[in-house]
Amino acid sequence: MDKLLEILKELHSDVDYENCTTLIDDKILDSFDIISIITEVSSEFDVQIPAGEIIPENFNSAASLWALIGRLMDE
Repeated sequence: MDKLLEILKELHSDVDYENCTTLIDDKILDSFDIISIITEVSSEFDVQIPAGEIIPENFNSAASLWALIGRLMDE
C-alpha cells in the first residue's frame, strides 16, 4: 500500500489519500490522473487493469484501488 500511496502523492501531494473516499466523486482525480495511475500501477505491481475495472468505485479511494490491485494479483 505504501508504494500505491507514493504513486498517488506524485499526482496530488496535498490530498489525504489514506482517508479520502471521494477521489472521483469530488473530481480530485481526472481522466489524465487515472491514466497515469493505471500506467504506474501496471508497471509497479505487474498487473493489467481491464477496461471493465476502470470504474469510479475502484478509484474513489486508495483502499478501493489497493483492493483492485490485490484482486488482479490473485488472478
